[in-house]
Amino acid sequence: MRDYVAVDIGASSGRLVRGELQDGRLSLQEIHRFDNGFSERDGHCYWDIDHLYREILRGLQQAKQLGIENCTLGIDTWAVDYALLDGKGERIGEVYAYRDSRTLEAVPQVHEIHPFARIYEKTGIQHLPFNTVYQLFAHDREELATAEQILLIPDYLYYLLSGRRISEMTNASTTALLNLQTRDYDPGLLELLGLPRSKFPALTEPGTRLGKIKPELVRDYGLPECELIVAATHDTASAVLGVPASGDSWAYLSSGTWSLIGVERQTPLATAEAMERNYTNEWGAYGKYRFLKNIMGMWLIQEVRKDYDKQHSYAELVELAEAVSPFRSLIDCNDDRFLNPANMTEEIRRFCAATGQPVPDTPGEVARCIFDSLALSYDVYLKELERLTGQKPETLHIVGGGANNGLLCQWTADVSGIQVEAGPTESTALGNLLVQMISSGAIRDIGEGRELIRRSFPIQTYVPRGSNADPITEARKRFVNLLAR
Repeated sequence: MRDYVAVDIGASSGRLVRGELQDGRLSLQEIHRFDNGFSERDGHCYWDIDHLYREILRGLQQAKQLGIENCTLGIDTWAVDYALLDGKGERIGEVYAYRDSRTLEAVPQVHEIHPFARIYEKTGIQHLPFNTVYQLFAHDREELATAEQILLIPDYLYYLLSGRRISEMTNASTTALLNLQTRDYDPGLLELLGLPRSKFPALTEPGTRLGKIKPELVRDYGLPECELIVAATHDTASAVLGVPASGDSWAYLSSGTWSLIGVERQTPLATAEAMERNYTNEWGAYGKYRFLKNIMGMWLIQEVRKDYDKQHSYAELVELAEAVSPFRSLIDCNDDRFLNPANMTEEIRRFCAATGQPVPDTPGEVARCIFDSLALSYDVYLKELERLTGQKPETLHIVGGGANNGLLCQWTADVSGIQVEAGPTESTALGNLLVQMISSGAIRDIGEGRELIRRSFPIQTYVPRGSNADPITEARKRFVNLLAR
């Protein structure tokens, strides 16, 4: 029996998960979990990348203690952020976090030289103020000039473990630097940044086998013998691989710090309307594209929970929200003011006051405002997806941590009128593991992998209820007006 280990790191936490295939089912065991988050110093936001590396090593030590002597290992993280390497292979400086404000001035400067319409035509990637193209434009030019290569976060972690330098394609696509036609870094965009192609390693496909973990790490830290396999390193790419879907009439919602709602396509859809509506064409594994919309997701409730000094668990916030009348107050979840405010609760209250709505006071009212607004956002963007693609999904698969929020899942079904299949919550780790299993020959392809997930994990079904049709219709009108203000 072979062991597969997924290193899955999100913006708020990371974990090492063991996968085992037995009797036609896949089982998961969490080996190690650790916190993640950026810190603010001297007016900038940084990740503690050394902490993440240490926690991976600690998790592998625990894997060895569990009896794992040999395994494959894949890594996925969030997108767009990067590390710089000098000529000796050492990291230059710290790693900026994407919520850092340094790109605010860079965005208009980039668009003055290279209009966004042209960037979108080339890359098909949505406008987000923290896309790597803007981060690199804002980066200190002298520091960039001294860098031999630029590695995205999961590529850098692979490098620390293996010594191999890669540019994994699903994550590299989020930089807004890859050309959809040439399927490589775009020369014009690199020229804009003053960077030669050699600054980025060769694009690497998910499933590529990198070889063994450094022997000195195995010896010095007492680690298992790990064969490194390149996962779909963008966590959303892995999450979509872990969606237990069948057929073609489905959409997905990867619900974590961000909510990513979209469909899987064989070809990109970089039309003028898709650009206007800010949909993205991120590269997926096995020749697919993720046509999706970014929505500010559980970040909103995560920050509100911090504002209340974490007095309430997430489950308690859901219970408090259930006791509040629906649609009392609504927000535009994607308003830039919610990207990284000093106090999320106060920012939500200010938004409601400015738009003439009741101002949420209690934790339950604030949570209800967030969950109602997210459900209405999902409805709006599902309808946009249908119009843009010409295909109406019959099922919405909600995966990730948000699948545990029964209130939001049921409310999403009610508001959108579409059946919701919620779970599994560990879809990102599962997608990571599936790539390892396909590369190792344990399963044939992603279709077989998704069927394996359906057999192995419980899925909760939420059927739309029709009793709240009138309140929903009125709330939808109010919400659309908020978005159009």
